[in-house]
Amino acid sequence: MKPIKIESSVKHGDWKHGFGVEIFYPGTALDEGDSGIGAIGRIDRALIQPGHVISMHPHKDDEIFTYKRGGRMLHLDTVGNREEVNAHRLMMMNAGHTFQHEERVIGDEPTKALQIFLRPREGDLEPKVQFESLDSAYSEDEWRLLVAPSGAIFEVRAQAWVRDARLHAGRRLQIPALPTPSSINLLFVFEGEIRLGEITISTGEFYYVGTESQAIEALTDSDIVLFTTDPKAPVFKGGMFSGNVR
Repeated sequence: MKPIKIESSVKHGDWKHGFGVEIFYPGTALDEGDSGIGAIGRIDRALIQPGHVISMHPHKDDEIFTYKRGGRMLHLDTVGNREEVNAHRLMMMNAGHTFQHEERVIGDEPTKALQIFLRPREGDLEPKVQFESLDSAYSEDEWRLLVAPSGAIFEVRAQAWVRDARLHAGRRLQIPALPTPSSINLLFVFEGEIRLGEITISTGEFYYVGTESQAIEALTDSDIVLFTTDPKAPVFKGGMFSGNVR
């Protein structure tokens, strides 16, 4: 199956002018009545300037992975955390039944990030927050498993896997084997330009690649994020942000 481009459904601001948010609903690629695919509910791409505050707001039944590539953010929440999040220190918020948080962009550089809304296997789970410091902000020319049901840096309570890599120009990287027979992949280019088969994917573009297993070739130095989910696994589609909006 040829990869399908996922267009952003909502845009605020403009990245070219220093402030922007784009919201991607991956299910729009398949048009099957669900705004998400399996446990991948929604992806927000954000560029936010220093001094901006996203005031205290609730989440319910969302598993939220904050993937930062630049800038610094101060996270505060209703379970007592006050932590900085940056490219070397990432965060997973397993919102569960009751959770609120605030985000403040601090320092001198804009924050560049993906806010990844995953769907839990069931609703009304216990809330928790995970913070982890990484040895390196980037995984050079190889996949790094950031999020998985087990065995990754962050635990998600769903059949979802998130990997990243910084692929240097001219290098190739094979898409990993699928974890289950019914799993599929989605690919996001955070920055750079790559080739997958006959198509070129550039900064800010998001594709449904299904069961595609061929190699990715970097045309420029590129930061890429690979999402994997099993659409046949149990999933709760009523999350506040990750849930089905169609």
